[in-house]
Formats: sequence, structure tokens, C-alpha cells
Amino acid sequence: MPPLLETLSAHRSIRKFSGRPVAPDLLRSLISAAQCASTSHHVQAYTIIQVTDPDNRRAIADMAGPQPWVAKSPVFLVFCADLTRLVHACRRHHIDPETGWAEQLLVATVDTALVAQSLMLGAESAGLGGVFIGGIRNDPDLVSDLLHIPEHAYPVFGMCLGYPDDDPAPKPRLPLDMVFHRDRFPETVNEQGLHAYDDRIQAYYETRAPELKNRTWTRLMADFTSQVIRPHIKVFLEKKGFLIQ
Repeated sequence: MPPLLETLSAHRSIRKFSGRPVAPDLLRSLISAAQCASTSHHVQAYTIIQVTDPDNRRAIADMAGPQPWVAKSPVFLVFCADLTRLVHACRRHHIDPETGWAEQLLVATVDTALVAQSLMLGAESAGLGGVFIGGIRNDPDLVSDLLHIPEHAYPVFGMCLGYPDDDPAPKPRLPLDMVFHRDRFPETVNEQGLHAYDDRIQAYYETRAPELKNRTWTRLMADFTSQVIRPHIKVFLEKKGFLIQ
């Protein structure tokens, strides 16, 4: 297997980090390389903020879970979907910007996800580990206030990075034939494949902690999908200038 595929296949979330700092030059190199990720129409609709203020780190850690690794990790980044430069470009050329469209939200969010995943892959190839922090959307107003995120930008997720002090096994993914198809969407869900996958996920969790019972994938997804998650997001995005058209 090529080394890049080995790195991809070995991904796992790291929440415990050694005390070894991440060199600033390495972080800048990782971000610079991640900028080469694909971007729709070359808009590069993202801004990455390194949060170093300890009080802000603690506030975000508490709000996001709590997730103490947000405060303790050597590096904590917040990835923002950002259209502010595009609005500025219009004004620079005396053109009225069209803002608030759903497509713009998709473009900016996808761009942000692509650069973040590229950064994570680069970090792992350099011996670092990390974890994405979607919990910052528990209170995106707080994150925006702490980090001075303006209109036409919003915090999508955070990322902890550092040298791992833990070595968890990669979590099994769905079987390939459940997510990869040719020419058309499948007519039915592969029940047999789901049942086998449930058994794999249950076994995975039991190896991590024997008391973790009834942790099948379908049980976890049923519990997740039966809840209303972050109902404030639509109003928040509209306030930020997204999703109003």
C-alpha cells in the first residue's frame, strides 16, 4: 500500500497529547500545504484561527462538551467558512455583492472542510494526531464573540493537534460496498451488511471498555437521528449573512 493510503487508513481521533510542542514553522508549513486543497472557483473561502489565549481555550472547551482536550492540546484551531474577502473584492471593483445564497454557504463550508481534512492528513504524515471539534457549534455566537468573527463568516469546527500520547485503534468504517456504487443509487439498504457492521462496531467498543454495551452503529445512529441537534444554527447563520436567499 502506498504510504499516503497507509496514513489515510490509520486515521483515528487523538484526544491525549504529550507535552511536546508543535513547532510554529511546522504548523505554518502544514497550513500552507493544506491550502493546495481543491477549492470551488478558487474562492478559498476559509479562515483558520489559532486560539492561544488560555481563557478563550477554556471557555470553548467548556462550551463544546466539555471537551478538556480543547484547552490542553498543544494547538487548537478554529476553521471558519469565510466570504468576507469575496465581499471585499466586489466592493473594490465597485460591484454590488450577491450574498446570503444557500449555494454560497455550501461552497464556503465545503472549501473549509477540504482544507481542514488536508491539514489533518498532513499533520498525521508528520507524526502528529488530532481530533475535529464540531462542538464549537453548540454556541457559535460565543465563539464568534471571543474570536471576533464578523458577518459573512462563521465557525464550522475546531481542531486539536499535537503529538499523540495515546494509540487507539482506528474505528471500523462501513463496508465499501455500502457506500460505493456504480451508475445509480441503491434501491435498498444492505441489511446483512449493516448487521455485520453492527457486530464489528460492538466488538470495537467492547475492546475499548467492556462495559460499553449496546454500542452498535445502528443503535448509535438511531439515538443521534431521533434528537434535534443544535436548532439554533439556522438563525445564527442568517444573522451572519448566510441562508437568507
